[in-house]
Amino acid sequence: MKIRAKHKRFNFPYLYDGAREQVSRAYGPVATPHAFVFDRERRLRYAGRVDDSERPEFVKSHDLRDAIKALLAGREVEVKQTKSFGCSIKWAGKEESVKQYLVKLAAEPVSVELVDADGLKGLRKNDSGKVRLVNFWATWCGPCIAEFPDLITINRMYRHRAFELVTVSANYPDERKGVLAFLQKNQASCRNLLFGETDKYKLMGAFDSKWSGALPYTVLLGPEGEMLYGREGAVDPLELKRAIVKSLKEDRFK
Repeated sequence: MKIRAKHKRFNFPYLYDGAREQVSRAYGPVATPHAFVFDRERRLRYAGRVDDSERPEFVKSHDLRDAIKALLAGREVEVKQTKSFGCSIKWAGKEESVKQYLVKLAAEPVSVELVDADGLKGLRKNDSGKVRLVNFWATWCGPCIAEFPDLITINRMYRHRAFELVTVSANYPDERKGVLAFLQKNQASCRNLLFGETDKYKLMGAFDSKWSGALPYTVLLGPEGEMLYGREGAVDPLELKRAIVKSLKEDRFK
């Protein structure tokens, strides 16, 4: 959140309540976002939602803004409390449920399938209707191995939305056993492909004729196949996550 606050140029304090969460619990939030507005004497004058929809085009009631305007004008706040709608608060007490979820993820099956030139052309075309992240890697590529856990984390963050991760190993077909072992070790339960032919240049050209061949190679494709992000070499996880969030948001409002 420190990184996000700096990136978004927050012009207000962003506070951390510590491990015991006493202050934030005293406020009584039930979902995020949940706003609390106090006057100059620190009396609570409004509590509840920001507005009546998380999508700007559907907003009809600017409850938080109206409350602030009323106080600044010296007027009484007309609507003092509203229900808040959003994600439940992630209190520290939910740590056990998080652990259980991670155990469930670790138990998901991991597989790898061979892909030919036509398959890679289809992968690049992307008719899935989702934002597709494609990562080309190999077991002998140091930067590939180093960044792979970040890609798995990113997939877990966004896979419940219109997003998918597809990994493509540039190893040879007879190295499938080693590729699968690496994928299993990293709990890569996403879709995993392996070059199904020994002519790697043919396969690289089928996906992207402009690709130099350097690994790792990572691209983010829009729902209509448009290139949203491309990187030869290791990705910046933060930069990649921002590109994914931006593309998911833009696609939702089309």
